[in-house]
Amino acid sequence: MLRNRFSILPPHASHLIVALLVTVSWSVTAKESLVQVEYDVVYGEVEGQKLRLDVYRPSGPQKIRPAVILVHGGGWSGGDKKDFTKDEVSFYAKQGYVCFNINYRLATKDSNKYPAQLDDVQRAVRWIRSKAVQYGIDPKHIGAFGESAGGYLVALLGTRDTRDNSDPALAQYSSRVTCVVDLAGPKDFTTKLPVEPVDVESLVVNFLGKPRLDDPDSYREASPLFYVDKKTVPFLILHGTEDALVPLDQSVRFSEALHKAGVEASLIKLEGEGHEVKQQMTLVVNKSVEFFNRHLKPNPAEASIVPCVPSTRIYQHSSASKVFS
Repeated sequence: MLRNRFSILPPHASHLIVALLVTVSWSVTAKESLVQVEYDVVYGEVEGQKLRLDVYRPSGPQKIRPAVILVHGGGWSGGDKKDFTKDEVSFYAKQGYVCFNINYRLATKDSNKYPAQLDDVQRAVRWIRSKAVQYGIDPKHIGAFGESAGGYLVALLGTRDTRDNSDPALAQYSSRVTCVVDLAGPKDFTTKLPVEPVDVESLVVNFLGKPRLDDPDSYREASPLFYVDKKTVPFLILHGTEDALVPLDQSVRFSEALHKAGVEASLIKLEGEGHEVKQQMTLVVNKSVEFFNRHLKPNPAEASIVPCVPSTRIYQHSSASKVFS
């Protein structure tokens, strides 16, 4: 999850990465109960494409719990919920959250262009609220965490109301989450994104389906920055100062817009980190949990943090495509 493995990149760009990648797995220092996992639950279907998520539930006494939704990156055309490992998602569940690790439609050359991904993640939030009794969650306390392209999508979950309300089964449920943690997501498509060392601009064109000059209004319409208002939920934004794929300025301007609107927002600049966070993963995960606890756990007695301890493993990728497996 918090490895941020060049997560803006789709599989077809993976030839650009052939290197040692340092990833982090998370263990819990205190004895914790097991986590119950339900894989590949269908939360919707669009034109024959089933939308699936995994549910991680803390074991122990049955009670109403807050929820956290996790949204993977991958340049909107790659990645998978499996990019968040079982151990990584379980870490949040062991903090007392029911976790929903979701997939969404991926953009191809000819299909699944924006707003398909927005519609899917908004549907996921509404479906989760509709299943609050079944999964024992508090529908008023749902947070979202996303990295890179997933950070972009969770930013929309905190700034926009439901775009497509055509499903009567979900019409009564809001798609806006309670709070958002955004790790290095782009927020403004009206400014050109880098073309080196990775052609991020081409990923955006593929995502939106047309060049910026052909339809500049659509680039603005798809940008979370321009939806910030007083209804926007609290944000924690984390971004590497040396990010060459999504410039730090994207998060700086977004944070400034949030403050101007009177919205609670914290921007943590990860000094020396690029788009792939290598050295400050403990900080990222612990700050995320602190933030979720503050906004999703009304009872302060339930807001204690089980510390996360990084266990570093080195992976040699003979084929860079394994980065996305």
